[in-house]
Amino acid sequence: MSTNTSIHCITTSTEEGRGLMEERTQELDFEKMELVVVTHVVDAITFWAQNVTEDKTTETIDTILSEKCPTAVRVTGKPSPQKFYGACFSEDRCWYRCKVQQQVDDKFQVSYVDYGNTEVVDRSDLAELPEDLQMPALAKKYKFWGFHLSSEQDSPNYSQGKSFLQNLIYGKKLRINKKSVCFDGTILVQAFQGNHDIGEEVLKFKFARVSLPGNRENPFPAKALQKQTGLWSSIGTQGDSDSPGSLECMPKLRPAFSSQMPPGLTDLSTSTTSMTAGKLQTEREQVNEDQPPDAEMVINQLCSQVTGQMLNDARSEIQMVKQDLEQKTKKIEKLEEEKSTIQKNAEHLQHQLEEARLELQKATEVRQTEEKSVGVHLDTVIGDSFLQLAQKMEAVKKQRESNPCSTAGDRLLESVTVVVNNRVIMPFSSEKLEVAWDSYRQILKKLRDCQTKGELEDLMKSRNQACSVLLTVINDFLLEVDSLPISERLESLKEVSSSLKAVFTADSNDEVSEVEDQAFEKFCEWKNQKHQNSRSVQHETDMALGALSDWAANTSKFFSLTGKADVTLEAIAEKVDDILRQAESSVCEELNINLSEHGDQEMKLMSNAFHKVIQHIQKEQLLLCDIQEKYKTNKKFKQEMLQWQNSTPKADELLSIKKRIKSLRSQLRWKLVEEGCLEEADELDLPEILKKKEEIAETRNALFQEIRHEREEYIKLCELVKGSFPELVHLYPEAEINSYLSSEGLLLQSLDRDIFDAEPMRELSGRRPLVCTEFQGQKVVLKSYSVDEESEVRMLEQAAQYHRVQSQSPSTVVPLLGLFFGKSDPLAYIMVPYFSIGSLRAVQKINPLMPPDSRKVMRGVLQGLQSLHVAGITHASLNPNNVFVLNREQGIVGDYDFTKTPEQRAVDRGMLAGSISLVAPELRLGQLPSPASDMYAIGGLMLFMLQIVKLWRTSNMSLSSLDCNWKTDSKASSQSCWYVLEGYQLWKLWMMTTSSHLKTEEISVQKGCYESKDFGLVSFTFLMFLFK
Repeated sequence: MSTNTSIHCITTSTEEGRGLMEERTQELDFEKMELVVVTHVVDAITFWAQNVTEDKTTETIDTILSEKCPTAVRVTGKPSPQKFYGACFSEDRCWYRCKVQQQVDDKFQVSYVDYGNTEVVDRSDLAELPEDLQMPALAKKYKFWGFHLSSEQDSPNYSQGKSFLQNLIYGKKLRINKKSVCFDGTILVQAFQGNHDIGEEVLKFKFARVSLPGNRENPFPAKALQKQTGLWSSIGTQGDSDSPGSLECMPKLRPAFSSQMPPGLTDLSTSTTSMTAGKLQTEREQVNEDQPPDAEMVINQLCSQVTGQMLNDARSEIQMVKQDLEQKTKKIEKLEEEKSTIQKNAEHLQHQLEEARLELQKATEVRQTEEKSVGVHLDTVIGDSFLQLAQKMEAVKKQRESNPCSTAGDRLLESVTVVVNNRVIMPFSSEKLEVAWDSYRQILKKLRDCQTKGELEDLMKSRNQACSVLLTVINDFLLEVDSLPISERLESLKEVSSSLKAVFTADSNDEVSEVEDQAFEKFCEWKNQKHQNSRSVQHETDMALGALSDWAANTSKFFSLTGKADVTLEAIAEKVDDILRQAESSVCEELNINLSEHGDQEMKLMSNAFHKVIQHIQKEQLLLCDIQEKYKTNKKFKQEMLQWQNSTPKADELLSIKKRIKSLRSQLRWKLVEEGCLEEADELDLPEILKKKEEIAETRNALFQEIRHEREEYIKLCELVKGSFPELVHLYPEAEINSYLSSEGLLLQSLDRDIFDAEPMRELSGRRPLVCTEFQGQKVVLKSYSVDEESEVRMLEQAAQYHRVQSQSPSTVVPLLGLFFGKSDPLAYIMVPYFSIGSLRAVQKINPLMPPDSRKVMRGVLQGLQSLHVAGITHASLNPNNVFVLNREQGIVGDYDFTKTPEQRAVDRGMLAGSISLVAPELRLGQLPSPASDMYAIGGLMLFMLQIVKLWRTSNMSLSSLDCNWKTDSKASSQSCWYVLEGYQLWKLWMMTTSSHLKTEEISVQKGCYESKDFGLVSFTFLMFLFK
């Protein structure tokens, strides 16, 4: 009967399945099918997949994520469930897009939207994504149409069904026919692999059951299933992914190919597919021939299928029984081991119990002995107790009489009060002052940019009005600042800071990036609580000592024989031990609470409060210093403006000086002509010639004196132009104030070559004419350069930039005393100081520097070069003729040809030091000059100074090999520079000066690499010998 019932049920199920199959087969339309790749399997009938057209999109997203996510901002706070984030997958440590489903503390359950799987990640593995990566998800959730699961989630059949479907389709391409869409976004489809229906394979192995048409999910219109096109596909909203239980079995994020599956699973998938293919082909032939099947034949086929399935079920149950039996056997073995362990522990405890009994017996004997001796020492116990109590009482009295602010916490509380109270704030007139200054500066800017004279007058009136308003506000500000105790407050804050840092020595050295805002409140709350506890303990001590005093007074009355005592014996003997014990306990507790050390939490509170106090002190000190600086600046401005209150500055004095200079220059030229005529006369009149020379000298000195006055007047006018009177440039264009300003005060238009009494310097005039003369009592050198319009502009710009740097480092860079252009020839002249036998080449030729002197000289050269590099200037012309030595102790960097660019200077033929080329190898390859190329030249100069050529000769090395290494191998030459600088103890200056080939972290590595090279090894050996 059971067999007939089973056959009937199977026949009914088969008929329903066949009907569904026929319905599904009739509805197939292969032209509308899509090709997808399975990325994740949820259960036996649900999976996630990507459209194969999205492969390039997936690769593009992965590339962008791998570039941006490692450095992206990590997620803070609570993430948005509608937003996409980047998560680092645990298996391959790559970044993928995800949505956050759930958060527990700093753990996040995320769903990878482009693949479908889920995972739990840490906050450090979750990154923010930009808007361009917030496009729709690439993976969709699919479910077999017409099926539902045949078992619950916790059953073994559920896991087997999921594993079966994963082995069958994971990482493979499927053709799907969309049927409908569920309310949660899941798409109901028919899936085919080749000609095989995947849903029928799942149905065949009883991992799913057929859903009748009336029980299907509510579909949406078919138009919603149409595929969208474009670079970023518009994919529907992704539904929920795996159930929480799926987190324990996480598949790989990337789809696996069929070649990556184990052989057993591949065989199973192939055999199952073949069986299904045969069955589907048979049923299709029956449908196409339109012949009704024989019922008996169908029953026989179903019986054979049921028998095979029952055998498979039986084998599975036997296997499960075997596994259960093995597990129970292991549990029994484990229990036996536990039993053995318990027995051993019991024996050990028994042994310990015996030992404890022996110890108890010994302790009992010792106690009996001690009780016998108690009576002997009882007479001294009371005296000792009162003595100890009296000593502790003296300690308590000293503590109460000491300074109440003696502890660190009390001192900190007092400092908090000083810092928080009596604070000085920014004066109220400061805001008005800033507004007035802004308005005044805007008008000055308009004055500087003004082009027309009519507009200039209006702007000058506006400037005067704004200046009047500014002076009024400045007066208010100065009066308000004068009323503030700024100096006293600064002194008070300094004392508080010093005292706190002396107490909190360890905390003062710690750098705290951020202190919580409520540090003061928490510290004060803790300190008040501690004061309350201390007062409570003191009150208990007073009560206990009061009770002891009362007992002592009653005892005195009781033992007095002079009068009648109203104290009974019971009052004397009752609770005396408790009174003494309470008094001693209270006194000890008060001592302990004052002497106890602070815990970690208390120390943290005090440390935070200390750092907060220091921050407040520093902030207020900066504010007070800012107020003082503003006070000085505005007071100085007020004094300057009061000077011009009734008049405006003029350039009349400068113009007058220019006229006198013009007159003196004409007189000088005429006297020079007269002198020439006297010298060329047939009869020489020596007295007259000498007289004329004296007149020429006097006229020249007077001219130079007026030029000095002209420069002083220019300086005054330039200060006024830079300050509050920029209109002077437009009012007096003939004064040429702008030219003087743009040249940083170098351009002296009143000078000309013919007014100097110059002597040619033939030994140094190989490259360009050099003459030596005197100017304003100083011996100078005039360098002449041929210029055109372009090189003239370049010369002014580069000379002004050089002069600006030199004024900041006057002792390490050769100063420029002036610059002027010839009136009758296209020449420009640079005036520099004269150094007698000052060039490095001349010094080394006459009396070479010894290593100690060389170290001092090159230190100064490096400092000068550093100042140029900091200002963005590449010298590109360092050679022995352009480095000067003063008193064999000080090195100075010389000037360079301002008419040439750094590229032109770097490849000049004068870049030689003996036989060593100072042109860096990269410059020969066409690269631009840089600080590194200057440092290359420094290394060559130092080797030149150390006469490295002689060392090569003594080492049997040819000079040509030295030049070859120096010219072609930039790393070897840089390494040689490194050894030289190391020997001179100039490494720090060198690293601050250059961005050369050697980096700090590479020095040790490159040093080891190039010690094997002949050039670096010989340099190193020579220096070690030299500085031994």
